[in-house]
Amino acid sequence: MGPKPHIGVVGSGISGLRCADILVQNGARVTILEARDRIGGRVHQNDLAGHLVDLGPNWIHGKGENPIMSIAEATQTVAHDPEGRNISISCDGQLVNEERATKSAEFVWTTIEQAFEYSNQHGDSIPSEQSLFDFIQEKLEKTDFSDEDKILCLDSCKLWGAYVGDPIERQSLRFFRLEECIDGNNYFVASTYQRILQHVAKTALAQANIRFKQPVMKVETPPKNEQEPNQNQVTVTTASGEIYKFDQLVITCPLGWLKRNTEAFEPQLPRRFLQAVNNISYGRLEKVFVKFPEAFWHSESTKTTQASKAQPTSPVFAQFLEPTYTSHPKDIQWNQECLSLSNLPSPCAQPTLLFYTYGPCGTNIVNQIADLDETSIEYKQILTNILEPFYSKLPGYDPSSPSCKPSSILATRWQLDPYAGNGSYCNFQIGLTAGDEDIEVLRSGDGLGAERGIWFAGEHTAPFVALGTTTGAYWSGERAAAQVCERLGLGSVGVESMRNDSLPSGSEK
Repeated sequence: MGPKPHIGVVGSGISGLRCADILVQNGARVTILEARDRIGGRVHQNDLAGHLVDLGPNWIHGKGENPIMSIAEATQTVAHDPEGRNISISCDGQLVNEERATKSAEFVWTTIEQAFEYSNQHGDSIPSEQSLFDFIQEKLEKTDFSDEDKILCLDSCKLWGAYVGDPIERQSLRFFRLEECIDGNNYFVASTYQRILQHVAKTALAQANIRFKQPVMKVETPPKNEQEPNQNQVTVTTASGEIYKFDQLVITCPLGWLKRNTEAFEPQLPRRFLQAVNNISYGRLEKVFVKFPEAFWHSESTKTTQASKAQPTSPVFAQFLEPTYTSHPKDIQWNQECLSLSNLPSPCAQPTLLFYTYGPCGTNIVNQIADLDETSIEYKQILTNILEPFYSKLPGYDPSSPSCKPSSILATRWQLDPYAGNGSYCNFQIGLTAGDEDIEVLRSGDGLGAERGIWFAGEHTAPFVALGTTTGAYWSGERAAAQVCERLGLGSVGVESMRNDSLPSGSEK
């Protein structure tokens, strides 16, 4: 019965909080170093004129054996499958007729499924420069669609970029299989991730020592002590000059943070680990919430339908294909997609459109508002000027109606946030030659745990089936905690959902 081992956890996002939970349950003393003045990392909410909205993750990907879905159910978090009418607005601003829109949507989803299957079966032989866009073009050329329908389908497929955070021209076909998620539908977290975060954080808030405003600047490890191989005494220095010493350290910082802070480690990180950090990309997904006095895109028939508690007929998703009706940089794709939050179940429904922007377009928008206060007139005007050409194409829009003028508008700026990794979640872009091996190296730390007492967690180290998701972050924190517990001879209390981290070449996930 010696003293409790002192474990440091860098970051209090979902991964760090779950890691701390397991470590505390198994008898460790845990200190969490958090750069911000709050917990949650990219799981964060903000008030939008009386309604809470998620600035980070909005979705739970897959229901089968998904711990985040189980937590949502336990905390009475409303997770909604947004089924309903989806509409497409053509390049010239016209509503695409339902028959053509359905035909295009069927092609998109069928081809995406084929791309997953092809990547799973032929990954090793697919050239590293072949993109998802190339695959889609090849499939489209084999159809008997008219030239007009081919353009419609291709433009619709490009909006898959909102799923991976960058244009599909950059998306690796070889490693597209790594984007495949847990089986089952995707659920929008209608009541936000707030209760889920509180649930995951409960143990850490009660029993760990959380040190806020402590950005990590240096991580030092002495040569391995052969007399006490489990006691590494990792030294961490923060921006405030505080110095912490830990027996083991778990780093849950985003991949983007690692890319920019590899020099913080002394001695230098292993060469293969550095290669993996550089090889894996991360997306540029941003969001803009536009709130109106009322949901003008609900037609009169829609309101009547809703009053009778029948299925709403207003659009749930709206896709705006590459527009010719608004000015934008010629070298940037300017297509948009938005989700109507007015179709969420009560009391979560609000007259708000959630726009997903990604890649160079997302970067362009973020740069325009980079230094502006969210409450300023200029901030609201810039975002309105960018998005009005799109939402003005929705049914029911009347430029003279007060209902069609935004009452509030809020945009994320994750690309400017150093603690969020200056971007969003990991993805796999063309040129990548060993993406699955790179993830395994990031996950294992290339021996850093055994040699230097440093372990890594985060969505970029998750099991393949959950990369880039909150579920993956949760599992990764659990896995890293279990590794530390095993290393120090602690127990395995609370380790509920460990997943097989391997993905044999050519296998289905």
